[in-house]
Amino acid sequence: MHLGKDGKVKLIKTVPLFSKLSKKGLEEVAQIADELDLPEGKVMAIEGDRGREFFVLLEGEADVTKGDRSINTMKEGDFFGEIALVTKMPRTASVTATTPVRVLVITERDFGALIKHSDEVSRSVAEALAERIAPELPV
Repeated sequence: MHLGKDGKVKLIKTVPLFSKLSKKGLEEVAQIADELDLPEGKVMAIEGDRGREFFVLLEGEADVTKGDRSINTMKEGDFFGEIALVTKMPRTASVTATTPVRVLVITERDFGALIKHSDEVSRSVAEALAERIAPELPV
């Protein structure tokens, strides 16, 4: 079963980076999000690599590792890669599907184009990043 536009919008709204967007802004992000089925064992992110996509896990599970240590198990609704996508910083962990998974993926190229064309998305993402990266800085 694949998500329709409303399903994508609902999921994207749960991501802190996009949570303050208007319905129109959420729909713009949903338009660039692709739904993919990936096999068990697929490596979706490699620690130290530059992030080029952002993922929301729709179905299945994935193991998050740092070095050779498992640090977390991601399940339906979990997401990763949003900070690396925006900041172009290296990934802080690797993520590998431990079951077949279905994901929502936003690529760096599509996201960059959206930010250039949507003041609202650009502003909202910048604010969310600032809050996430430096929550305890004085105003």
